[in-house]
Amino acid sequence: MEAPSIKDLPAEERPREKLMHRGPDSLSDAELLAIFLRTGIRGRGVVDVGADMLRACGGSLARMAALNVVELRKLSKGIGLAKACELAAAFEMGKRLARQKALGETLDTPAKIHEFMGPQLQTLPRESLRIVLLDTRHRLIREEEVSLGTLNESLAHPREILRPALSHGAYAFVLVHNHPSGDPAPSEADRALTRRIREAAELMQIHLLDHVIIGRERPGAPPYFSFKEHGLL
Repeated sequence: MEAPSIKDLPAEERPREKLMHRGPDSLSDAELLAIFLRTGIRGRGVVDVGADMLRACGGSLARMAALNVVELRKLSKGIGLAKACELAAAFEMGKRLARQKALGETLDTPAKIHEFMGPQLQTLPRESLRIVLLDTRHRLIREEEVSLGTLNESLAHPREILRPALSHGAYAFVLVHNHPSGDPAPSEADRALTRRIREAAELMQIHLLDHVIIGRERPGAPPYFSFKEHGLL
């Protein structure tokens, strides 16, 4: 039995036709994957295969984007080495597009910081503390990882955090780190670190604009926590 493909679907259900006539926003995540996969596997249509892959990632494209080639191949029998490499390349292009979009834009709100850093951080299995360096107009200079912590905490001395800001002549910076649990609520260690960095930055006359904790999408709540928005800076 030949694996079903997009051509086997009724015309009105074919993802390509929907994309052509209604635009890519009209497609579900599974349908977008179906266009990429092109064919299903024995007993499973191509849209079903896309849905199966999403379920294996908790329904999250972001989690899928964090997988390496070996892990992508394990999502479905229909994913060979070539397809897994293509998927990994497509996800990487999306991440790079987000980074390029940030160049020239002002990163002066936690929502913009989340848009820029979220795809990189929200699926990591360990905490990663990053510093986002900004010029006088709050545009991106660069971002660096300054600490890779354990599952529960991110450790860094103020001098290690501020060194990139001093080296690159940054006017301001934003601290960003992720919570692998998905809950962006700050811990006491997060609060203490923020206070220490704020005090050190004031001595160095560098502006700490915010500390943003990246979590995952939650119903009725933003997927990040901003110390500035909550009056803690």
